[in-house]
Amino acid sequence: MGKTLGHLQPKRIWEIFEEICQVPRPSKKEEKILNYLIDFAKNHDLDYKQDRVGNLLITKPGQAGHEKKKTVVLQSHVDMVCEKNSDVEHDFDNDPIVPVVDGEWVKARGTTLGADDGIGMALQLAVLESKDLEHGPLECLFTVDEETGMTGAFGLEPGFLQGKTLLNLDSEDDGELFIGCAGGIDTTATFSYESVNNETDHIAFKLNVSGLKGGHSGDDIHKGRGNANKILNRMLWNCERMFELRLAQIDGGNLRNAIAREAFAIVTIPKRFQKDFETTIQEFTHDIREELQTNDPDVKITLHETAMPECLVDYSTQSRLLGALYACPHGVMGMSPDIPDLVETSTNLASVKMTSKEITISTSQRSSVESLKKDIADMVSSVFQLAGARVKHGDGYPGWTPNVKSEILFITQTQYKNLFKEDPKVLAIHAGLECGLIGEKYPGMDMISYGPTMRGAHSPDEKVLIPTVEKFWDLTLAVLKNIPEE
Repeated sequence: MGKTLGHLQPKRIWEIFEEICQVPRPSKKEEKILNYLIDFAKNHDLDYKQDRVGNLLITKPGQAGHEKKKTVVLQSHVDMVCEKNSDVEHDFDNDPIVPVVDGEWVKARGTTLGADDGIGMALQLAVLESKDLEHGPLECLFTVDEETGMTGAFGLEPGFLQGKTLLNLDSEDDGELFIGCAGGIDTTATFSYESVNNETDHIAFKLNVSGLKGGHSGDDIHKGRGNANKILNRMLWNCERMFELRLAQIDGGNLRNAIAREAFAIVTIPKRFQKDFETTIQEFTHDIREELQTNDPDVKITLHETAMPECLVDYSTQSRLLGALYACPHGVMGMSPDIPDLVETSTNLASVKMTSKEITISTSQRSSVESLKKDIADMVSSVFQLAGARVKHGDGYPGWTPNVKSEILFITQTQYKNLFKEDPKVLAIHAGLECGLIGEKYPGMDMISYGPTMRGAHSPDEKVLIPTVEKFWDLTLAVLKNIPEE
């Protein structure tokens, strides 16, 4: 192992990360990576245990002279977002991720890299296997299914952890220490439809939106990027009225916590409208490119004639669906009045998926204010209820309230400044972190979150900045060395 990344520093972190890349680990299918971690514990004579939902805890005693320090929990999640470009063949259940070095960055070939949170895992394992690092007792917590609902953190039981100080290794900007995060909830709407026969004298087209940056629906929601679902539906909604458009198929986005990068629809129109329809789509394309020229300049919209579909969505459902998608809010709903530049409340129109009988829309809402999280979820719900859809909310997860007097914050701030001769930023994050749930299960847990610099999380553009991984390592070692005694 380490053939591609083993020359990078810190050598052992990169070697272990490359090993992790060989192990498939989609959310809810973490058996292989958990077995890898258990084998690691066995091979290094480390104690481990699992809880009923699959979370794994590997423990290591304090090293010589540090046995009386406070126990520290190092925490990361084992699953990864599985996204790929449409022209890439990759089976996330079986194929390894292929990391490549591109200048100062490590990325993957047309897929998500899984540095979120594979780098956190690699750091934990490097600390666990070390023989010469200075640290007190450690509990390395590996949680499952963070990316599709934080199932592991939800299922964490009181008594599983003994430590009262936690380092969450799942943030994505060097020099930023996070002490708070937004809570979130998912809202799903489902339309039942009837399949009806094609109209006579119609012609079929495939309308496709691609080339968008996408990104994380928490970290990137304020960046003004295009949402493929909203762009596609904008054209469909307008053309339905102008050209008697009928919908046969629609598909867009994939994951609740990713901004939709691609979407397509198969539609029919009367042949007499063909020329005007093609011209109108060209005009929409020009407008959308102009609107996104700064924030998402590579947007691509294509229209191609295609084979006539076997059947269409009944017109009543089509009209209600397109209207609801147009009305559904997406993006930033409010900024924090207390923390500069922090998104307080947002919603993401994540995916539109279709079966032979139903069309399901998945959305996710976030807010650092619990009442506003409920408010935006209810707003989204009301749009789809008015359109006759069946709506349900997920369980949601709590936010993490900042504690500016935190001991671990003081230690981490001090060590960052000592090492790198600059003050880190202390922030809250709009993305969801497991700290909110862990803090709910373990009241009084002193927590902080940090990590190396990553970009493009939850998309095939995901990459991690190589020099910041060494800073991530050095900071963690310094923090562990300076944890006080009980």
